[in-house]
Amino acid sequence: MKSHLRYAGADALTQRQALQAIIADQPVLMGVLEELRDLALPDHLLVSGALYNTVWNVLTDRPALTGINDIDVIYFDASDIGWDAEDRVIKRLEARFAHLPLPVQVRNQARVHLWYEQKYGSPFSPLTSSAEMLGRYASKCHAVGARLDAAGGMEIVAPFGLDDLFAFRMAPNPVLDNRVTHTKKGARAKAIWPELTIIPWPGP
Repeated sequence: MKSHLRYAGADALTQRQALQAIIADQPVLMGVLEELRDLALPDHLLVSGALYNTVWNVLTDRPALTGINDIDVIYFDASDIGWDAEDRVIKRLEARFAHLPLPVQVRNQARVHLWYEQKYGSPFSPLTSSAEMLGRYASKCHAVGARLDAAGGMEIVAPFGLDDLFAFRMAPNPVLDNRVTHTKKGARAKAIWPELTIIPWPGP
């Protein structure tokens, strides 16, 4: 059996190509990426557990959808940050992806600052892109997104690189007060993928 850490510590290009190959080998993920490209959703990214959990499943020989509750899609459209506009996109994608084995959750990142403080209790400055949102995720290994270009090439967005992902290491990203989220997600992930190392949130 190959080591699940076979890409840990590899150079950035090798890790990026490994991630692209893992995604390309997953029909569900590729189907979502192709539909998103065809829909021309502004500044969209396939993100979160559908990606990083898939990597951990593939590298530990677990079934492809182990531990994945939904498929998260983010986009950025500042032309209309009203709820009605976002809701129309949500309903459109729900219908488009109704055939999938997992629900697709889509959110406009241009609206996050409107509800974040009320929900999580800390201020949140407006974003300027979907990629910028990845830099505010609670755990660095979670900050990865993918999309297809018009020619079918796959773009990977990973503001902290990919080594935490391939090293099975959940390191905190303290740019926001996300201690609860990091801790809670770390405990859940460790129960499913015991190969993970969970680095505690800094401070008391």
